[in-house]
Amino acid sequence: MHFSIRYLTEYRYDHEVTDNLNALRVRPATTSNQRLDDFQLRVDPEARIGRHQDYFGTDVLEFGISRPHDHLTIDVRARVVTGEAVDPPDAPWESLGHPAYELAGGEFLLPAPDEPDHAMLEELVGVARANSPLKTLHWVTELIPDRFRYQPGVTYVGSTVSDLLDGGAGVCQDFAHLALILLRRQGIAARYVSGYLWDAQEDGGDDSVEVETHAWIEALMPGAGGRGEPVWVGADPTNRRLAGETHVKIGHGRFYQDVPPIRGVYQGTAGAELKASVQMTRLDPQASARA
Repeated sequence: MHFSIRYLTEYRYDHEVTDNLNALRVRPATTSNQRLDDFQLRVDPEARIGRHQDYFGTDVLEFGISRPHDHLTIDVRARVVTGEAVDPPDAPWESLGHPAYELAGGEFLLPAPDEPDHAMLEELVGVARANSPLKTLHWVTELIPDRFRYQPGVTYVGSTVSDLLDGGAGVCQDFAHLALILLRRQGIAARYVSGYLWDAQEDGGDDSVEVETHAWIEALMPGAGGRGEPVWVGADPTNRRLAGETHVKIGHGRFYQDVPPIRGVYQGTAGAELKASVQMTRLDPQASARA
């Protein structure tokens, strides 16, 4: 699928601020089934923008505004082409012990330092295991939305898995964090993914929709026969399915804290009013190629 994406963020400050430093993780990744054709970033007030990759390979765009200002606009535009991923291998459990798997999994095999001591979590870990790693991945994407309601406003960006377990509801970030724990407890390497999800109706719906940033996970599946190269497979526990061409990936890390879209700080006591929107437009492939 061919998409045009605009991510617009606007801050209005009560009075002037200075030394406004920001790090953005908003540039769509290029992967085996995703290609970034065009990317533009504009900020107002104008600033010089630097770019580097973080530890996990996500593009980070940084800028600072030292002079006094009472507003900040971050305007991101991108064109992306996505495709369906190939069918993942369904290797047996013993394949997780292969040295190539452990090497590829790395820190994504490690438990979270703040996993909750919660009876419900232990029960979920006990029922999350299926006949193979791949079947377990499919099962976890069904288990979490079966047990918890998707409900915005119940949790916030700093919420923990304990908050989800106690409240019985949350959003995509919470579902992804729980999925990471359930998979890692089974010995499956898993990582948090940040991006966008095209969620227009399949049957002739709108060609342009307003969405929010989305979260899902990628789990490392052992290679075919247990000896081939392990494969990262995207899965979306909020929507009960593997990630596909409607998912646009920005980056990944061990948790949300590794890939926040915008992280910034400024000098001053002013409060800030924030407005943010993401507009995704489905493009005609030929028109996209000519643009």
